[in-house]
Amino acid sequence: MTPRRVVLVSGLSGTGRASILRALEDMGYEAVDNPPLTLTEELVTRAEAPLAIGLDARSRGFDAAAVLATLERLRLNPALQPELVFAWADEPALLRRFTETRRRHPLAPGGRVVDGIAREVALTTKLREAADLVLDTSDTPLTVLRRLVEERFAISAPGTPCLTVSLTSFAYPRGLPREADLVFDARFLRNPHYVLAMRRRTGLDSDVAAYVEADPDFAAFFGQIEAMLALLLPRFVQEGKRYVTIAIGCTGGRHRSVRIVEKLAERLGCPRAEGRQNGAALDTRGWQVTVMHRELSREGINGPTDTPQAAPFQAQEA
Repeated sequence: MTPRRVVLVSGLSGTGRASILRALEDMGYEAVDNPPLTLTEELVTRAEAPLAIGLDARSRGFDAAAVLATLERLRLNPALQPELVFAWADEPALLRRFTETRRRHPLAPGGRVVDGIAREVALTTKLREAADLVLDTSDTPLTVLRRLVEERFAISAPGTPCLTVSLTSFAYPRGLPREADLVFDARFLRNPHYVLAMRRRTGLDSDVAAYVEADPDFAAFFGQIEAMLALLLPRFVQEGKRYVTIAIGCTGGRHRSVRIVEKLAERLGCPRAEGRQNGAALDTRGWQVTVMHRELSREGINGPTDTPQAAPFQAQEA
């Protein structure tokens, strides 16, 4: 019997926590926002469908240690698959959102927003550190945030492969993806950025892809990654791991890392197609594969031809 999914969603005010809950609800989860903490376990017991519960500093009886204790008790039940998601954003992004929405911070209703942010960070630090998934929404478009949630928390039908492999490209100067389990550095490969005709293009374009793969060390590097995954992925399944995020980084997150992620997706059975862009594709070896190009998504680029930039993330909660 497949364990029933229970997702506890917490995070800082203004980071899109309510948007995450709505995305889960749209996927078929029963969603409950800000119940008294003491009722959390009762809600889980009574629910029959996958359940998403929003818990933040406004919840009655909120205490990070109590939330973690509740989570540990839920994990003792083999019929449940409980997970903790924490939505986070940096201070400049939060200040901008509160300014744009003209909302008061719930922990500083009569004071400065920055003070409320500081209080909430202090109250929730333990949750962020213990979270199964930290979603950094600092400059993540809402559409990308929803897709991340959909890919990670899709309700699996019987017979669906038990391991989701998320492939992510990124730029090192903008930080490592917080959710990454494995990180590979592609910065030693020759950089198309220095070829004027390729500078504004991406690893999704055939000429850039060919240039990256023509590097004398590309084949050996890619082969080593494949060999490592051939060893690790089956062992992750044996250990009961249900998802793994593999991040490939380069300097700009635009050329080399993008090409490697695309090639890995092809080898794992996930060729570029409309079906993959709208959801997970299945690999013949039993992996459920998703692809995310972090820096390209921030620019609104989702294919070989550039498209208009995506609208910036707008917080819909205080």
